[in-house]
Amino acid sequence: MFQLLKGLKIIDLTTIVLGPYATQLLADLGAEVIKIESLEGDVFRAVRPGRRDDLGVAFMNFNRNKRSLTLDLKQPRGQEILHGLVKGSDVLVHNMRARSAKQLGASYDTLKEVNPSLVYCYSPGFGGLGPDADAPAYDDIIQSRSGLTALNANAEGAPQFVRTIAADKVVGLHLALAVASGVIQKERTGKGVCIEAPMLESMVSFLLSEHLAGQTLVPPEGGLGYDRMMTPNRKPHKTKDGYLVILPYSTKHWIRFFQACELEDWATADKVVDPALRSEHIDELYGKISELAPSKTTAEWLKIMAEQDIPCADVNSLDDIMADDHLVASQMFHRDTDPRIGDYLEIRPPFQVDGKLAHEETPNKAAPGLGENNDDILSELGYSAEDIKALKQDSVVG
Repeated sequence: MFQLLKGLKIIDLTTIVLGPYATQLLADLGAEVIKIESLEGDVFRAVRPGRRDDLGVAFMNFNRNKRSLTLDLKQPRGQEILHGLVKGSDVLVHNMRARSAKQLGASYDTLKEVNPSLVYCYSPGFGGLGPDADAPAYDDIIQSRSGLTALNANAEGAPQFVRTIAADKVVGLHLALAVASGVIQKERTGKGVCIEAPMLESMVSFLLSEHLAGQTLVPPEGGLGYDRMMTPNRKPHKTKDGYLVILPYSTKHWIRFFQACELEDWATADKVVDPALRSEHIDELYGKISELAPSKTTAEWLKIMAEQDIPCADVNSLDDIMADDHLVASQMFHRDTDPRIGDYLEIRPPFQVDGKLAHEETPNKAAPGLGENNDDILSELGYSAEDIKALKQDSVVG
């Protein structure tokens, strides 16, 4: 864990992946994150495999470096505890619909009265300005609604989900950026702020940055879709013994590629040396790579492309990733141990700070068990042992 955000206190009401991913990034950078869950816990805890019922591996990979408090926010005393935490915190994050937050005493209007300098950031499925503001949404819904599944259609044209929790994680990055921006404003002005980072709008912004294409201009000068992304020949190329991505990008790359292939007529052609013409002929050029690729093995191509400083890469499977030379050397998968679950691998935070990895600065903490920190957090708020016992008896706290 780094210490860049040390002293920043975040109340985390998020669940599943989107919000927990955002708050884990902030926790990895040193923020104190208190994860507030219902008494039943974040449903993502149950995703298997796992060595404890409340610590599935998927949950572990999105919730390290946090503390857990179970709280029934449907009860007034639960909301009272939340408000007590908010009073002494810098940030509150959630990924609920606005009406759900209001019912739980966690709306911005309510909490800014408790803490006027609160940075309040949330990611509902749909932004508050549209007719679907109160509609439910998860990753698959937003992948579909944003156009991602259509862009990822198979050869028959049937839309396909991307095989990762893409919308949650992309929007999670937007949410983390919203928190960082709100904190900077608070530091500069002393004022709180409410920032909405909705899933659909964030994903459409992410995808259409290139795919708005010719529709960017008024009147339009072309259709939707970035040509280089849409060309059928943009794909891993079949070599003599496998697949490889060869990606000449700049003019120098393309010239060197065709020279290495001893195709001087292609290396000097206008459609290669002129960037505008190259853009218009990109499918033909990628097709030429596909035509040439089977003439050599993957290893031979990698050697030639490295010599010419042209971007290229193996097509890694998930198993290949675990043995990738670069990732092994950069300690991407850090082995640790925890008395509750034994040995485990963590995907380390990707950052380096002053040449150090996160676990080299301060050891990371594995994800908390459900309600693991209840007593400590409540004691810090001033509740006595008898108070805490009563709260548990009344099922206000787990």
